[in-house]
Amino acid sequence: MSHALAVGGVLACSAALALTGCAPEPAASAPSPTSAPTAPASATPDVATFAGYDVGQFPPVPLFVLPDLSLLDTSASAFTIEVNQALADIPGVVAAPAQCDAGGSVISGNGTAYLYGDGSGSFTGPDGTVQNFGDGSGNSTINGVAIQNFGDGSGNYSDGTVTIQNFGDGSGNYSDATTTVQIFGDGSGNYTRGPVTIQNFGDGSGNYSDGTVTIQNFGDGSGNYSDGRVRIQNWGDGTALVDGETVEAEPLPDVPKLGVFPPLGALAPVASCGTTLTFADGVLFDFDKSDIRPDAAATLDAVAQVFTRLGVSSAQVSGHTDAIGSDAENQVLSEDRAQSVVAGLEDRGVTTTLTAEGFGESRPVAANEIDGTDNPAGRQLNRRVEIFIPAAL
Repeated sequence: MSHALAVGGVLACSAALALTGCAPEPAASAPSPTSAPTAPASATPDVATFAGYDVGQFPPVPLFVLPDLSLLDTSASAFTIEVNQALADIPGVVAAPAQCDAGGSVISGNGTAYLYGDGSGSFTGPDGTVQNFGDGSGNSTINGVAIQNFGDGSGNYSDGTVTIQNFGDGSGNYSDATTTVQIFGDGSGNYTRGPVTIQNFGDGSGNYSDGTVTIQNFGDGSGNYSDGRVRIQNWGDGTALVDGETVEAEPLPDVPKLGVFPPLGALAPVASCGTTLTFADGVLFDFDKSDIRPDAAATLDAVAQVFTRLGVSSAQVSGHTDAIGSDAENQVLSEDRAQSVVAGLEDRGVTTTLTAEGFGESRPVAANEIDGTDNPAGRQLNRRVEIFIPAAL
């Protein structure tokens, strides 16, 4: 009579650590084995076998999926030295750290950013602390999520539940409330989730146990299987013992090696001496005009309110154009637009010392033409007004 039995399984799901926004709040489903032992089916000779496996063979030691390290890879955005959110929320305006050669400090409302001449810096905001040390390393603590990037491919992540350690050499650890994963970087590793334990020794051998099923693979073709009802011993020499009966059996295949933790990308050093507000094309002006459109009043209102609330002491307004028209015409247009913005802010009671200057088409941020062909998207980026707020407000 052939035997049929149920084998304690392992959930077959993959790891997923999702990052939302600049402050990581992962929705983590823990790393899990990629396959589970399946129930035996009838076969010849008259001994228990498993579906898809020959006599004397049994399901392998499951592999497990490495944790998804996108948390740490994409967390670099959390290290970006950002200006106060109030500036970034102005419609049609992009607020960003101004890149400068000299060091300084940037005070941005609810947060304070210090950027030093060596490219390092730190940011302290209402919800946490971010530090970038200029050598590619950095620390971040936002909403209870702590991230460390050591700049050499290694780093740590912790949110109170999920902890990831990446040692930068292919090895690392992952743990949450129910699961622990250890990757040693040489193809070996351990996995524990509740009663399930997996050991992969990286040399073709490994073990699996879930409290009911036990699998041992010795890496030389031999191994054992037991589940409390059926016991198989494969000797690796072409024979096996199934519930005490000797049968011909193919040796067991090796347990595949595990992968490695990929190294973390180093953070880019920071060089900044202030904040730049960029008004996109069409936000304030009609094409080839320097009069602020009536519907742009709300935008200037918002900027004026932020300047007043933050106590900005000085700022420089600059106008920029694309390359359509003559150099002289574009120079005049850029100067007139910058002056219109200054006048608009002063009319709204801004006491900041404002200066206006125009650069015409001399400082493009994108190509006006590509291989002699007009590039409308590039020209649109070049038509802009910028307000530079020095580090010392």
